[in-house]
Amino acid sequence: MSEEMEPPDIETEYAVSAGGVAFRRRNATIEIALIKTSEESKWQLPKGLMDPGETVEATALREVREEAGIVCEILAPVGTIEYSFFANYSGIRKRYQKQVHFFLMRYISGNVLDHDHEVEEVIWIESGRAIKMLEFENEKEVATKALKMIPSYFV
Repeated sequence: MSEEMEPPDIETEYAVSAGGVAFRRRNATIEIALIKTSEESKWQLPKGLMDPGETVEATALREVREEAGIVCEILAPVGTIEYSFFANYSGIRKRYQKQVHFFLMRYISGNVLDHDHEVEEVIWIESGRAIKMLEFENEKEVATKALKMIPSYFV
């Protein structure tokens, strides 16, 4: 059912998530970590819902650690995306309005094989190829913006 056909009084649930464009430098190449979720089987950036009392920065670091298996440090905020979708998670069809804060993150340690059960696969991939592989246009834009920020950290 399309968004235009949904009844105007459908319940809306708001959610805030955070994640990161996690990168590492291998020789002269910049690679970023992409995840493929078990549920959707689409390549995307690691991100997830905030826990009560958590900051967006703490959420982003935790979610990248859980979903991608890696520990990173935040270098800078990249941007926030917003989108909505309809789903029937709890037996009641709802509109979900989601806001996701993304950060540029430098890899410190860990192994992408150490991801959680929600994730089917995690890869390090050359940045240009990574952007082409990302499923969602808004995440492609975030990753492109983040990659433009990286050179300022290697001065």
